[in-house]
Amino acid sequence: MSTPNHLAPERLLALRSETVHSKKRLFEQAAASISAEFDLDQESVYRSLLAREKLGSTAVGHGVAIPHSRMSGCSEPLGCLILLSEGIDFGAPDGADVEIAFILLVPEAATQDHLNLLASLANAFSDADMRDRLKKADSAGDARLVLLEGLGL
Repeated sequence: MSTPNHLAPERLLALRSETVHSKKRLFEQAAASISAEFDLDQESVYRSLLAREKLGSTAVGHGVAIPHSRMSGCSEPLGCLILLSEGIDFGAPDGADVEIAFILLVPEAATQDHLNLLASLANAFSDADMRDRLKKADSAGDARLVLLEGLGL
């Protein structure tokens, strides 16, 4: 079970992508994977992520973006880590292309919980050693373990 500012390990996916070269494709791949794993409507996930990104870039710098959204139908927070083989321009504050994306979906009613999760993720991704370990992970499963450790889960 998730706690207010953490994800339950079973609610965290990790993927490597060789085929994503744009934000749109990233959101499509995330939506398809999340839909298959967590029984959420794929199109709703995609539109929710796209709508949030139109409000402003979710890139946090150092090659990391945390696209996020509140969604009806999402009963507990869930995340999808995607490691990209090529960086994507997200309009990051530091100008760096995004190589690590973490998609966060939370229940529609989650307001403070959403902010707490974002803060925890931003803190974890601010660690240069963790970012390096994620990029060097041999598999998506290994990257998932690195992230779980970085989040203290």
